[in-house]
Amino acid sequence: MPEALPPDPRIPPIRDASRRLVRELGFLRPTLAGTELPASAVHALVEIGRAGPLRAAELAERLVLEKSSISRMLAKLVASGELAETPSPEDGRAKLLSLTQRGRATLARIDAFAEAQVAAALRRMPPAAAASLAEGLAAYAAALAACRREREKEDG
Repeated sequence: MPEALPPDPRIPPIRDASRRLVRELGFLRPTLAGTELPASAVHALVEIGRAGPLRAAELAERLVLEKSSISRMLAKLVASGELAETPSPEDGRAKLLSLTQRGRATLARIDAFAEAQVAAALRRMPPAAAASLAEGLAAYAAALAACRREREKEDG
């Protein structure tokens, strides 16, 4: 039997910080970013707002959500007037999702909320930590995504 590796002392503080980030950013609450929308809907509006019109499958991939979850969420966002569906010019069977005027207004409120939240936190951080924060978070997110893609490839 192979000898167990000693525990990595970096892991517990990263896990602790990750849990605190999830709580402080509001992901455990029923709504997010000063809206009445759940986190997945907020992220959908942000992604569509950044990328432009997307097909549901593209959005599901970006948000790492099952197509059935995306479908239900999108139906609610279309019904509430946040999103519009239009036929794709390349394939009339496919629908493109885009922000409506109401969706653009909601996205503007989400962005203002998030920017104020980040700015307030940055003002409370030591300058050296703030300077490297974006790079470290981006590297961590990319590494987590690479691990997920590798697991998905192995699973199938």
